[in-house]
Amino acid sequence: MTRTEIWKKMDQWTWREFIALLTLEFVFVMFVIKNGIQSMYERWFGNTLYSGTLTGLTIAITLLLGLYFVALRPKKMSWTEVGVKGFPARDWWRIVLWTLVLIIFSLMAVYLTSFLGNTVDNSKTESLRQSVTLFTIIIGIASAGIVSPVYEEIFYRGFIYRWLRTRVSMRWAIMISSLIFTLAHFPTMNAMPVNFISGVVFAWTYERTGSVVPGMIVHGVFNTIAVLLTVTS
Repeated sequence: MTRTEIWKKMDQWTWREFIALLTLEFVFVMFVIKNGIQSMYERWFGNTLYSGTLTGLTIAITLLLGLYFVALRPKKMSWTEVGVKGFPARDWWRIVLWTLVLIIFSLMAVYLTSFLGNTVDNSKTESLRQSVTLFTIIIGIASAGIVSPVYEEIFYRGFIYRWLRTRVSMRWAIMISSLIFTLAHFPTMNAMPVNFISGVVFAWTYERTGSVVPGMIVHGVFNTIAVLLTVTS
């Protein structure tokens, strides 16, 4: 077994770490941050773009700290264990390909769900459309194109996908981790097909490279394009 394949075969974690971090996401983040703290931010700013951006940053800090103190520090592990490391230069062409694949399949999903009267808008995109300035565009790109890709790839692919990958087949690991990723975006129900497709592509990116950085790039480019389309549509 080569060193690059070890992460697919074994890890030092147990069900305790997995359940603890899922609880952090689906209980603390879902109910405390997204309902309680976000409402407080909205009262402060009176603007869903600003409050949503600060909420995203709060979630990012919460999940990364949780990952560190629950899964990494107790085992004396570094961030490289969750895929935060370099990748071969030859994978750059794959990054371009995976980005195009994600865009194409996401457009297909949006087109199909449009017949049901659904869109992929949320409060942040609606607020961004109402006040399109250079400042709000920068905030939108920073939030969706940088913050979200960094913490989501580390948490959902670096830990969740890897944990599953060492215990079930690659196919099931991709499907289950993508489902978890999709459910974590509740209550944006209308965006769930795109979120699931994204989860599959990002998991496959990690599977092929062993690094979460390519997934961050694909994720960031995709979200940035979505922000730009939002302000120009």
